[in-house]
Amino acid sequence: MTTTAAPPKGGVWRQSRTFEPAVRLLFLNQLTINLGFYMLMPYLAAHLADGLGMAAWAVGLVLGARNLSQQGMFLVGGALADRLGFKPLIVAGCALRTAGFGALAFAQSLPTLIAASLATGLAGALFNPAVRACLAAEAGEERRVQAFALFNVHYQAGILLGPLVGVALTGVSFRLTCVVAAVLFAGLTLVQLRYMPARAERRERDGEGRGQFRTVLSHRTFWLFSLAMTGSYVLSFQVYLALPLAAGGTGPTTALFVVSALVALAGQLRITAWCKRRLSRERCLVLGLGLMGGAFLFPAALGRGLVGPLLCAVVLAVANAVLYPYEMDTVVALSRGRWVATHYGLYNTVCGIGITLGNLGTGALLDVTGWSALPWLVLCAVGLGCAAAMALLARGGRLAEGAAPAD
Repeated sequence: MTTTAAPPKGGVWRQSRTFEPAVRLLFLNQLTINLGFYMLMPYLAAHLADGLGMAAWAVGLVLGARNLSQQGMFLVGGALADRLGFKPLIVAGCALRTAGFGALAFAQSLPTLIAASLATGLAGALFNPAVRACLAAEAGEERRVQAFALFNVHYQAGILLGPLVGVALTGVSFRLTCVVAAVLFAGLTLVQLRYMPARAERRERDGEGRGQFRTVLSHRTFWLFSLAMTGSYVLSFQVYLALPLAAGGTGPTTALFVVSALVALAGQLRITAWCKRRLSRERCLVLGLGLMGGAFLFPAALGRGLVGPLLCAVVLAVANAVLYPYEMDTVVALSRGRWVATHYGLYNTVCGIGITLGNLGTGALLDVTGWSALPWLVLCAVGLGCAAAMALLARGGRLAEGAAPAD
């Protein structure tokens, strides 16, 4: 089992209050980050195309620049967090996103828009690995799983609230949306600068520091774990790609997002408590991946329309609630407490590349086969295959706490 302690009781607020102020600040941090991000980014493409009259290729270039800068710099952001400390990278990332969103409010030319988009992406690469590594360190080994479960609740709350706030603000003007998002990040920057403790995380000596990338990049079990988990990100991303296309229309697509977020908000703590009582960390990983694969049997059987995609989205949300706390916990366990943020950076990079390749493959499959059962069955096979791979890793004891970093 992951821990012998009894699962905590109470709601989100009650459980959150049992943590130190630094951990609670990280919860607030993620809620605000997602609130600001999702109030703006879903409406950026429409602003570029309709508001500024840009061509489709230019819109794609601006959006792609953000994704490229974030995914491409995750490893660097994590490495810097391990060398410089978590707080400086979190503060710097939020400050950079303040500047990026502020620039989007007034940018008119393509070069300026690309620069602003690159800044917003780089900001995420700076604070994302640092936030997760800091949360793991502040929560401690015994409470990491609970902390990441609460973290995911705040994460999903931001995803749910952000578009609702954004659509109201964008109804006035997109510039107002950008300014409000920038103000949120500016406030978050100041709060963290003032209240987040500069944790005295272990600094590696220069001789050890030169082995930072060698230690992480040579960790074969971590690579295998990351590749197996990449399938979960490919499958989860279908809420943005295949499922909305199958559901058809803005209303059904909105229903997918709302239901997914509500399942996570209402079920995350209960699901995590159930898993802690009955399953080991490794079995939770296998179960979550298997559920993700099985979710795509619904659209395979029911075809296009809202029902199949909606049931699939619900099961994906449940599976993600099973996976997320143990997925994040396993990254720390495999790192053995060394270069934790760098491990998170590499993990995010691998999964980001996997999402890109997975989306290309899914899109190509849909183009070739149409809306037959085959694309959904392939996605199902991806999930089941990843679950089998994770089971093989667990069977060899390679995912256990303290597994050798280079094996």
